[in-house]
Amino acid sequence: MQTYQRINSKDNVIITLIDRFPNDCISLEENSSLLLREAVPAGHKIALTEIKKGTHVIKYGSPIGIAKEDIAPGQWIHTHNLLTTLGEVLDYSYEPVTSPTFAPYKGNKFFMGYQRPDGKVGVRNEIWILPTVGCVNNTASLLAQKAKDFLCSSIDDIIAFPHPYGCSQLGEDQENFRIILTDLMKHPNAAGVLVLGLGCENSGVEVLKEYLGEYDTHRIKFLVAQEVEDEIESGLNLIKELISYGSTFERTPTPVSSLIVGLKCGGSDGFSGITANPMVGEFSDLLISADGSAILTEVPEMFGAETLLMNRCRTKELFDKTVSLINDFKDYYIRHGQTIYENPSPGNKQGGISTLEDKSLGCTQKSGTAQINGVLSYGEIIQNKGLHLLSAPGNDLVASTALAASGAQIVLFTTGRGTPFASVVPTIKIATNSALAEKKHKWIDFNAGQLLEGVSMEKLSQDFFDYVLAVASGGKVKSELAGYHDMAIFKQGVTL
Repeated sequence: MQTYQRINSKDNVIITLIDRFPNDCISLEENSSLLLREAVPAGHKIALTEIKKGTHVIKYGSPIGIAKEDIAPGQWIHTHNLLTTLGEVLDYSYEPVTSPTFAPYKGNKFFMGYQRPDGKVGVRNEIWILPTVGCVNNTASLLAQKAKDFLCSSIDDIIAFPHPYGCSQLGEDQENFRIILTDLMKHPNAAGVLVLGLGCENSGVEVLKEYLGEYDTHRIKFLVAQEVEDEIESGLNLIKELISYGSTFERTPTPVSSLIVGLKCGGSDGFSGITANPMVGEFSDLLISADGSAILTEVPEMFGAETLLMNRCRTKELFDKTVSLINDFKDYYIRHGQTIYENPSPGNKQGGISTLEDKSLGCTQKSGTAQINGVLSYGEIIQNKGLHLLSAPGNDLVASTALAASGAQIVLFTTGRGTPFASVVPTIKIATNSALAEKKHKWIDFNAGQLLEGVSMEKLSQDFFDYVLAVASGGKVKSELAGYHDMAIFKQGVTL
């Protein structure tokens, strides 16, 4: 059994895959060995060579920080002796690299999707209830509950998405809400949408109609609670109409090129960068080789690995947009008086991640090796094929909602800690290790920890591709089976 991993030949650290104790001896390559000086938890880093104070610690073939003190071979490397090198807003130069040729996906090139009149494709045929303001959240939830009585085999679910937004907002904060809610109205996973307003909010029905523009009146219905005597009765009548319309759609064979997948991670650990994230990167490359699309977000978790992404930009214009993506987010931190590199989280550190560079170099592996073909602002809907970067924070719910709003029909969520959360679209939870997959089997959909147990990357990524197509064809993920559905919007600015 493999008990450690050296990710890149340039690395001066190894990752232990099991808990270690003082005086343990690790047998290395070429008949050499490494004597441990202290206990080291699984997923954490061990110095492979002597590392002098002030010199770089190398992982993934890149610096993840500098040593705070002299570090001897066999010593544990973590937050106590490793310091980030990240700073403020930086200047960058474009040094493009050529993407390697991908091995083609060998399985099915189709999934069973829903073709929409606007040319988009859904992987679900659901009825969504979108409140325009938090004041009608309970009304929306009650409508979804009561409307379950009308469910038929052709409608996958009826879902309310309560939230605390829509009123007492100003400026960019209010704009974000209006754009994201309008994006969700257009999402192809929804066969029909009921937009439920109160009647006195800032972002009311009439305002949102202006943002929406022309729309299919059979697919989107609006209800203002203050304008009717019984909003429950009126809402149920409108939902019946939406179900009738939604029932006209059937799953049909759809090419993989129609699939748009969001890439996200949360609760990362020391295994994330050697199992789940690179596996998702392999998946992303396979999808893009089949002319599909992937969207990578969590901009703060690109800090420290941003140049690797910048140099994969297809054009200088996209490089410039990526520079703005990174530096604008750094400016956002500075404007609010916050430290740019206030990351990783306590759970990340417990799992073996020591600095933001350490986390970012692992996180960005989800994007694979493809060229970047687009850079999206927050709330912007994807328009072309390939790999895209999206401006959004690292928060799980906010980032996943942003991915859905930009057009992702499915979100791939890698995790070393586990989480039960869901998002607006099917959210596939991918464990970084088998222990998590077994313990939280009601949360986890796929186990990338198999990579540490003898399964090859080629086989596992092909298996995972097949699994994603099964989900796109109607197979429910664990959070859907539990009835979980969440949404959150990037909160900025003043609340009145």
